[in-house]
Amino acid sequence: MGDLKATTIKDAIKNWEEENKEPAYEATNVCLQFQWPPIEKMDNNLSILTKCEKLSLSTNMIEKINGLATLRNLKVLSLGRNYIKAFTGLEPLADTLEELWISYNFIEKMKGVLGMRKLKVLHMSNNNVKEWAEVNKLAEMENLKDFLFVGNPLYDCLDESVWRSDCIRKLPKLVILDGVPIIRD
Repeated sequence: MGDLKATTIKDAIKNWEEENKEPAYEATNVCLQFQWPPIEKMDNNLSILTKCEKLSLSTNMIEKINGLATLRNLKVLSLGRNYIKAFTGLEPLADTLEELWISYNFIEKMKGVLGMRKLKVLHMSNNNVKEWAEVNKLAEMENLKDFLFVGNPLYDCLDESVWRSDCIRKLPKLVILDGVPIIRD
């Protein structure tokens, strides 16, 4: 990237407001994906997005989830195609988040997502989960219905039908696995 400085959350929000002719603090859907130069840090400048229900920060260079403490209405968070290594930072969304789109990152462990009490959709294809023990933890998530996991090392090392049958057995509440509806006997 040479001399280009990363786009800050503050600048990204300012640009969004200029484009959308609307103050960000009024908005329910804020898209900050594909910033150039990319965003590297989520920070407390996100705190003005108190009415936001859907926030997209995908396709940037974000390494850590941060700055979500005041986003009390957030239902959908899109963080795909970043450099995120852990779910840490999601905690403030425990009672609101319904969908998390976080494919194409570097996540190995489920810690941090398990506290999302309302989460229905978890799309985390192409991450770094290697162990069944991590997938098994998702069984405690009461509302999880739709789970996308293709492209993780665990998935890639198993026969697809073995993965599918084992996963359906271990996560009995799922309705959709890897984009395909589950038919139970």
